[in-house]
Amino acid sequence: MSMRCVDVIKGADVIAGYTVYVDLIKDFIDGKEVIATTMKKEVDRVKAAVESALAGNKVALVSSGDPGIYAMAGLALEIIKEKGVSAVRPGEGEPEDGGLTVEVVPGIPALSSGGSLLGAPLTHDFACISLSDLLTPWELIEKRLNAAASADFVMVIFNPKSKKRNWQLNKAQEIALKHRSGDTPVGIVKSAMRDGQDVTIVPLKDLHEADVDMLTTVFIGNSASEGYLDFMFTPRGYGKKYDLKS
Repeated sequence: MSMRCVDVIKGADVIAGYTVYVDLIKDFIDGKEVIATTMKKEVDRVKAAVESALAGNKVALVSSGDPGIYAMAGLALEIIKEKGVSAVRPGEGEPEDGGLTVEVVPGIPALSSGGSLLGAPLTHDFACISLSDLLTPWELIEKRLNAAASADFVMVIFNPKSKKRNWQLNKAQEIALKHRSGDTPVGIVKSAMRDGQDVTIVPLKDLHEADVDMLTTVFIGNSASEGYLDFMFTPRGYGKKYDLKS
């Protein structure tokens, strides 16, 4: 978390979030009202958070990583819009009667924390793609995978596998192998910066054998990405323009 996240959480009257994420911040929320729901109850959770804020409470709606990346900030703004509630950013005056001051506090997404543990896999252009088809049709996900792989983007894969979704990552591997070498490095980061953290690098051809779950972020390198010792990095092109050895 950023220090701004810590400050906002400590200053809130009400904490709303997925039960797993609320448990991660239990040391910061003693004595606060908590709105916690399980997986697939995101709409109920956010609606309750918005209603609490409209009742005059300072509400912190927590997410994992960054709230604007595959998380709750978008849904919160969508619900605020559907309710027709006036909203302003902090420091931009008072909202109209019955309105809200809304701050989206930046966090540290898995692509940043995981990327730092690997080294520097995202030094050049990259694409983030979630393999979860709970809200996005698989046909569209597959189209995006093909587009990113054919354009030689480094591919950051979120939500790669779960107990019920156990084939999508193999399909992503198959698509990537159509456009790049089987020896392309793939960084696999589980539980970045948390208990149980694990960081490995495997060749693309062996990705289907890797230990991957919903807490894992997968970094599929582009045609220039390299592995060196325990690191993975993607050159931006300095070596082609300058002498790096002298």
